[in-house]
Parts: sequence; structure tokens; C-alpha cells
Amino acid sequence: MATYKESGVDIDAGNESVIRIKDVVRETFTDAVVTGLGSFGAMFSLKEFKDLEDPILVQSIDSVGTKLMIATMMNKHDTIGIDMVSHSANDVLCQGARPLTFLDYIAANKIKPDHVEQIVRGVAEGCKQAGMSVIGGEIAELPGVYAEGEYDLVGAVAGVVDRSRVVTGDKIVPGDKVIGLASVGLHTNGFSLARYVLFSLKGYNVTDYMEELGETLGEALLKPHRCYAPPVLQLLDEFEIKGIAHITGGGLIENPIRVLPDNCGMKIYKDKFTAPPIFKLIVNKGEVSQHEAYRTLNMGVGMILVVAADKVDAVLKRLSELVDYPVWEIGEVVEGEKKVQIS
Repeated sequence: MATYKESGVDIDAGNESVIRIKDVVRETFTDAVVTGLGSFGAMFSLKEFKDLEDPILVQSIDSVGTKLMIATMMNKHDTIGIDMVSHSANDVLCQGARPLTFLDYIAANKIKPDHVEQIVRGVAEGCKQAGMSVIGGEIAELPGVYAEGEYDLVGAVAGVVDRSRVVTGDKIVPGDKVIGLASVGLHTNGFSLARYVLFSLKGYNVTDYMEELGETLGEALLKPHRCYAPPVLQLLDEFEIKGIAHITGGGLIENPIRVLPDNCGMKIYKDKFTAPPIFKLIVNKGEVSQHEAYRTLNMGVGMILVVAADKVDAVLKRLSELVDYPVWEIGEVVEGEKKVQIS
């Protein structure tokens, strides 16, 4: 007699995974969460936002990408969830939205409850950092779709912003200044290039201690994506932030363009900020060109803010009070073609 388990899907393992993560997920709940895990649809109350004149829902969905392969190589899966949440929260933040809810999707060749628990603990920690709730998710065992030991992680975030406070970049003008918020490393982009250079070309291993990094290669690569939501949301209450760009795939070359009006370009001065050592290692070992590096990697800047020239000092001062990592004035908006110049 054929069974589902014999075909490769273990329902009991999935159920055990849910039991293990229920309490972890519940720690992210606020009074606005209406349903717990297990319902067909997740519900979240918007009652607390009744003071918004025209609330706009801002949503984003993304994956962690091939950083998952580093987690698997390290056999360390408790931070990859932080990456997923921070990436998603930062994306909706670019429109000025406050992240509210998170849904995750974990798919694997074979579901292992302890593995799922590690991932979800990271998701829950990321949600606590971002100030939002995990209100649902899916755990899928897909034999034949993924190779042995492989898995995928996808997350969807929903945020809210009043229409009058949506950040679109339409008020950006030549002469505005660009502020950069430091990244901790690659975050969740550029790992295919990093893996090619460091593992395929140079033959390094994640356990190799690198003198120039002061840690193993795996530790440097697996540093979690930084969440910028708490400090930037505070800034939005105090200053006019004209544009916000999350520096993800496309790096500092392509992401700022997404917030620039047609008559504006941007100059970014690379000597105004400092990249973590992992970037220099990748660039030097792979002989990566400047254009390729700044188009693929964040090069030490995880998010940029565009502000009026007469507000830049005040914003930088306030940021230095809100965060414990570097922030810099890294460039300016110029008149002309909508492109970024790195000099």
C-alpha cells in the first residue's frame, strides 16, 4: 500500500515543525494580530491606523538568494531568517512605510524540524528588530524539486503609510545631498559573484580563517542583513526625507536611479565611506572592475537617503544618536542624465 511518506513527503515532520515554531512566532505578535498559526488565512487589524487619512498598503516579496548556500556550507541556519526579514522590511521602507506583517515560505527536499526551527527563530528575531509580526507561513516538502540538502526561503512583507507621507523621490532636485547608512557586509546580494571568486576561482573554504577579515570567510559572508526601519522611521517623523533607496541587487549604480526624477543624476564619492574588508577581498581576489563591483555589491552602503542640503548636518547628527554604526554624507544630486557616477 503506497503512502505519502513513501513518496517522499513526511506530514508528521511538517506537523512537528509547526509545533516547534508556534511559541517562537507568538513572541512577535502584537494586539493587532487576530489569528494565530494554523488558520487558512492570516488576519491583522488595522484599527490602530484609524488616524491615517488615506492609508496605503505597501507590499514586497523576495528571497534570500544564494546566501542560503553559505548557510548550508556553514550548517548554520539561525540568521538566514534575519536576512529575509530585514531585506523585505527595508524594501517597503523606501516608500516610507512602516512594516507590519511578515509571511514566510520554507521549501526543502526533506523537512527537518530542527532545521525549520533554526530558520524560524531567525525570522522571529528579524521581525522583532523590524517591529513587525510573523502572522503566517508555509512549510513545503518537495522531493524532486530540490536536491538533497537544498532548501529555499521566501518572505512577503506588508507595511502601511499615509498617502500624504509616501516617499516617491519626486521632490528631489539638483543640490540635494546623499547620506549613506553602513552595511555589515554583502547583506543578501552579490553572493553568486562572491562564491565564484572565493570558492571557484580561489578554492577557499568557509572555515578558512582570513587574516584580512579577522574571522573565517563563512562568518564574514553570513553576517545578517541590517534592518534600517527603526531609525529611518524615526527620521521620517522629524525631517523631510526626499528619497530612500535600499542598496540590493544592482548595487550603488542602479538602485539610486529608482528614486531619481528624470532631470537628476547622482554623484557618489567612494572616498567618503568605508567598506567592510570582505568587499576588498572579493574585488582584489577576483580582479573585479570598479563598475562591476559597484553594480553588483553594496560596497559598504546598505541604504541611502536623499535630503535637502541645508538639512544634511541635522539628519546626520540625529542618525548618529539613533544608530551605533557609521553614517556618512557620500554624494550629491546633480542636474542631467538619470544615472549614478562613482568617483
